[in-house]
Amino acid sequence: GSEMCIRDRHKESAQSLSYHIALGGIIAALCIACMFLTGVFPMFYLILPMLASAFIYIMVLETSGYWGFLTYLSVGLLSIFVTPNKDASLAFLFFFGYFPLLRHLMERFRWKFVGFLLRLAVFNAAVLAFFWVSVYVLGMKELLESLGDYGKYGGWILLGIANVMFFCYDFSMGNFPVLYRRYLKPRISPGANRES
Repeated sequence: GSEMCIRDRHKESAQSLSYHIALGGIIAALCIACMFLTGVFPMFYLILPMLASAFIYIMVLETSGYWGFLTYLSVGLLSIFVTPNKDASLAFLFFFGYFPLLRHLMERFRWKFVGFLLRLAVFNAAVLAFFWVSVYVLGMKELLESLGDYGKYGGWILLGIANVMFFCYDFSMGNFPVLYRRYLKPRISPGANRES
């Protein structure tokens, strides 16, 4: 009886592993498709990485933070090579890719406002890192200097707009797990609703 139980456990863990790998492959492919489309629709260079982050969140909800992190890493590294729009791949790497993991982790915080302030701080650090890489590594320094005083103030204006965008994005991601389980998951796997 105990041997049978051990065999069943091994079978379950093997099935679970293959499910995790298969789902990770599908999620990664969807994320890469989003990132690749930023080359076709450059005006959506922030919207598409946001959509990719929703797919990462699905991976976290269906498996765990560990598998979500592995998916983020693989997509992040691949996006550097396959994404024509380098700003989009940087946005995914610096923030949108790992934000679902951070959001999921902070759901356990008793003090919700403290969690929000931490996420806001991470976001602003990511924006500044993104800006630094864009200017000093990708060679946008000349463009910034040509704008003169407007370049200085323009940076602050953009940071303000980015923070407003973050409020909307954070709110959406906060509601995403409920929306996913209630509306999206039953359509993807109809049996899931009966099981839960």
